[in-house]
Amino acid sequence: MPLIDAGLKEDIGNGDHSTLCCIDKNAMGKAILKVKQDCVLAGVEIASIIFSRVDASTVFNPFIKDGAFAKSGDIAFEIKAPIHVILSCERLVLNTMQMMSGIATLTNKYVAKLKPYKSKLLDTRKTTPNFRLLEKEAVRIGGGTNHRFGLYDMIMLKDNHIDYCGSIEKAIMMAADYVEKSHPELKIEVETRTLEDVQKVVAIGKVNRIMLDNFSPIQIVDALKIIDGKFETEASGGINLDNIESYAATGVDFISCGAIIHQAQSVDLSLKAVII
Repeated sequence: MPLIDAGLKEDIGNGDHSTLCCIDKNAMGKAILKVKQDCVLAGVEIASIIFSRVDASTVFNPFIKDGAFAKSGDIAFEIKAPIHVILSCERLVLNTMQMMSGIATLTNKYVAKLKPYKSKLLDTRKTTPNFRLLEKEAVRIGGGTNHRFGLYDMIMLKDNHIDYCGSIEKAIMMAADYVEKSHPELKIEVETRTLEDVQKVVAIGKVNRIMLDNFSPIQIVDALKIIDGKFETEASGGINLDNIESYAATGVDFISCGAIIHQAQSVDLSLKAVII
């Protein structure tokens, strides 16, 4: 994986000199991953891939699976490998798992709020550059649903697209023509900012989903009456743990929230040597 290779190169550079200077290159070792904070654990499979990427002979024994609740003091996995491999991979493994577990834990809190409702939680493209794959995987592990991964797998006509194009009607018509002629596999979502926008979209059709951006829950109820089940609906903007239930109670199909990634806090984990 290029992402893992880049992470190892960033940390190791021309050599892990701290290890090279005092550890025999043939010495074997064992280490455990200690959980130091209650969390939804994420990144176990990635950790295994990182270690095996450096040395295919690595023996990786997981005790807690991705998506499981882990308590402080739990042991997530045991690794047996050359000590050079363990020490060289340690920081990349920890950084990755701490970040992913933080996202999975926060996502799970949001998902728990939505259990009584039909609304599904979506992530966004508000991710750390080059880490989107892992951050969105953490959302999935935490129980959320991945929205589009990039600009290439869905058409989303946002406010700037509409303003640059000239009107919401023109943007939709051009998008629909583009899909028909060039990319029939692409779905179209359009962002609306007012109830008037919603009325225009319903009148013209040709889209799969209507985003209700920065609508209040009361406004969403009014918008859903206009839409009348003809299109998928998504609430977005200003949604947090305190107000997400009020949005879900409207009956909207999806709720997107960038906070589950960019406001998540890393979980405290540590990799500890086991003296054989």
